[in-house]
Amino acid sequence: MKLVTYLHDGRESVGLLEADSVRPLPFADMNALIEAPRAQLEAAVQAAGAALPLSTVTLLAPIPRPRQDVICLGINYRAHADESTRYDAAAFGGERPVPIYFSKRVSEAVPPQGYIESHLGLVERLDYEAELAVIIGRTARNVAAADVADYIFGYTVLNDVSARLLQTTHKQWYFGKGLDGFTPMGPCITAADEISFPPALAISSRVNGEPRQDSTTDLLITGIADIIAELSSGMTLLPGTIIATGTPAGVGMGFDPPKFLKPGDVVECSIENIGTLRNTVR
Repeated sequence: MKLVTYLHDGRESVGLLEADSVRPLPFADMNALIEAPRAQLEAAVQAAGAALPLSTVTLLAPIPRPRQDVICLGINYRAHADESTRYDAAAFGGERPVPIYFSKRVSEAVPPQGYIESHLGLVERLDYEAELAVIIGRTARNVAAADVADYIFGYTVLNDVSARLLQTTHKQWYFGKGLDGFTPMGPCITAADEISFPPALAISSRVNGEPRQDSTTDLLITGIADIIAELSSGMTLLPGTIIATGTPAGVGMGFDPPKFLKPGDVVECSIENIGTLRNTVR
């Protein structure tokens, strides 16, 4: 089951994504769908409305306006840790005995075909990060690692767009990661029961057609079970909470010389069994 938020005739709705169409579902938005009892969702899927051709709708981010900041992990693939240290040892080097968590402010997530804002005059060294994002399906507090899979609603693709100079200058990452237009997400949420846990999915990115990142999501330093168990030990994770699990090697700052983004560049982030984000920098 793949779920989307879309625009049709000026109205924002949620639906079931099929090969070349969308079937409407009777929920106010994606957060309401996620919170619905499983039996209600399954009944709604069985009774979904008439199919709308994909050519007649505009896909939005699956959760266009998250209720809370996105929770992110930094430096969560070893090869990315190495390239980050090469770029700026003072900012990214050193031992990391525990995960790095930070939050990403998202007033409105960027649609799968939307625009990444370059923020000319404010941002230098604009970068991309393809990431697997986990969507929490029910209230999670003090969840054991062995039980985490039961709390996951599904997965989506997230591009953790980053302003590297802001990120390193401020010594923490909130400003450099949380600007408007910095969170492309989608194209859909793939239900958790369609993906084996823990996910071992191909993840990649391309810029203007050039391959950049190429890895698999089973190479996380801190796995999804440990992430959610640790976070839920001290905070309540509500349904619809989005957790971005980190990015593999191949980001712009990892090249010599670096390959940062500029207006007009097209960034594609793909994850197996979910889909591709294709966003243009403006």
